[in-house]
Amino acid sequence: MQKLGVLFEKHQAQTTTYPMGIEIIRAKGCYLYDQNNKRYLDLIAGVSACSLGHRHPKVVRAIKKQLRKYLHVMVYGEFVQKEPVLLTKLLADNLPNPLDTTYLTNSGTEAIEGALKLAKRVTGRAEIIAANNAYHGNTMGAMSVMGYEERKSAYRPLIPGTLFIDFNDFDAVDQITTKTAAIILETIQGGAGFIQPEKEYLKRVKKRCEEVGALLILDEIQPGMGRTGKLFAFMDHGIVPDILVTGKGLGGGLPVGAFIAAQHHMAQLKEAPSLGHITTFGGNPVIAAACRATLSTILSRNLMAETLKKEQLFRELLLHKKIKEIRGKGLMLALIMDSPETAQQLVKQSIKNGLLLFFLLFEPKAVRISPPLTISKKQIKHACQKILQVLDGLNC
Repeated sequence: MQKLGVLFEKHQAQTTTYPMGIEIIRAKGCYLYDQNNKRYLDLIAGVSACSLGHRHPKVVRAIKKQLRKYLHVMVYGEFVQKEPVLLTKLLADNLPNPLDTTYLTNSGTEAIEGALKLAKRVTGRAEIIAANNAYHGNTMGAMSVMGYEERKSAYRPLIPGTLFIDFNDFDAVDQITTKTAAIILETIQGGAGFIQPEKEYLKRVKKRCEEVGALLILDEIQPGMGRTGKLFAFMDHGIVPDILVTGKGLGGGLPVGAFIAAQHHMAQLKEAPSLGHITTFGGNPVIAAACRATLSTILSRNLMAETLKKEQLFRELLLHKKIKEIRGKGLMLALIMDSPETAQQLVKQSIKNGLLLFFLLFEPKAVRISPPLTISKKQIKHACQKILQVLDGLNC
């Protein structure tokens, strides 16, 4: 048989011209291992997905326990199944009112689709407002609220009725009117470079929504699950969204998404028409078991508080003339380099040195640091040492 890398290039659809191409044979904790048993310290965590690292014992144990019972049995919402029910109860117990009802999906982008549909259904309106440089996924609805024309122009026409404003522009908030079904924002803009909301910005948005009867959708697919020091980043801003979207870090390494709202809002998906949003595999019991184990572990350990201490350690150690800024919060950090070339070379050379970093979608000078929440201080110090060594050796 041909080498796996050759088969990968020949038969598996590619998303870039030059993929990283590391052949992974196993993973554990904060490390990945290739076919030569070379070890890589993972500062990507599956793009913020592996909150507890790779193959966390409690997550693996929960998966195996459910595997012995059953896998898929029926489309979403028809049968009562222990794991998804207890997962949604655990989410409700740890979210403020009125966020008490969760719709489980297969991915974050599907959850965005469901959230947009729900907002239109609740309000009876069609207009959606989104932010420039926003990223919410790659399905057609999610692309329609993507604020980056270069990445979506090849797929037009998209869903009409979407307006765009600048994130953190207080004056632009007045564009939310009685025609608006919802404004959708990332609580921290991801693809744009881990940009945080300015003080009082989200309060201003929420107040305007209440004035005109629009809904606030917050996308916490990246910052959610404790990555910024709270279970969700909005908890630092004194507001509660009407619809909360999560995914990635909830799954413990398995694919998941969810949108969460008040029960009386979510009930509108049940009738006129029935099956207002439907998915075959959303709420899969094996994935729900992994999610529940992940969330329970995050809640029961000191991981969320530790993220802020670990952030500080990164900031203290990553001092270099080529690093112009460190954006983000907790373990959702972006190194803003002096040039796109520096960013490119830092990622490439770090791979050679056994360290995995990655890019952001819209900011070419940014390098992502989003390790598992379980990363140790010793591992952080090692990673920072490697980063500084690479930067010292660059000529760009």
